[in-house]
Amino acid sequence: MALIRVINPNSNVHVTDGLAASVAGYAVPRRLDIICETLEQGPFGIESQKDVEQVKLPLLARMKARPADAYVIACYSDPGLALCRAEIDRPVFGIMESGLATALARGDRFGVIALSEIAIKRHLPAIRAHGFDDRLAAERAVGTSVAESADEAAFDGLLAAGRTLVDQDGADVIVLGCAGMARHRKGLEAALGCPVIDPTQAAVSMAIGTVLDGTDG
Repeated sequence: MALIRVINPNSNVHVTDGLAASVAGYAVPRRLDIICETLEQGPFGIESQKDVEQVKLPLLARMKARPADAYVIACYSDPGLALCRAEIDRPVFGIMESGLATALARGDRFGVIALSEIAIKRHLPAIRAHGFDDRLAAERAVGTSVAESADEAAFDGLLAAGRTLVDQDGADVIVLGCAGMARHRKGLEAALGCPVIDPTQAAVSMAIGTVLDGTDG
């Protein structure tokens, strides 16, 4: 049976639990399994460039030690994506890249709910590098941490940022800019009345298509 490993590069198991819940219905009985796991060596939250750099080699080591048919790096900064793709002979998906690509298929202009202004400064060069900046309505920060974003109490702040993106910035699709926000997707989509993309779900969907299609070689 095929296997996709979804790796949370931070050490917060609460975030991993949220990821597992968000893709719980994605496994294909007798054909494909999905395992969500925590990188214990990672920081409690990836919130700075130092955190991003810190997890690259441990991520690569985890993939080499634990075989799978495809891997998903479940952090919106896509840490180590280029390195892991160069060193691993299986498909590796980053949730930022996958989430943005999915957003472009669901709307004309996308908005991103980010953790902080510092996170936005990391995101914008990546969006430009992907060539998606002409479709970006805006990014809005909620001023919270990775750990806090996974709590139920974070919903109101995420909703306020989403409303600003839709009502003021003209976004017609919203991307959640942190893996920790996964548990809020359905509630935000219902409240905002527009598509809300959980980038981990987007990356896992692409991984499933690749593995089951046999295009992974």
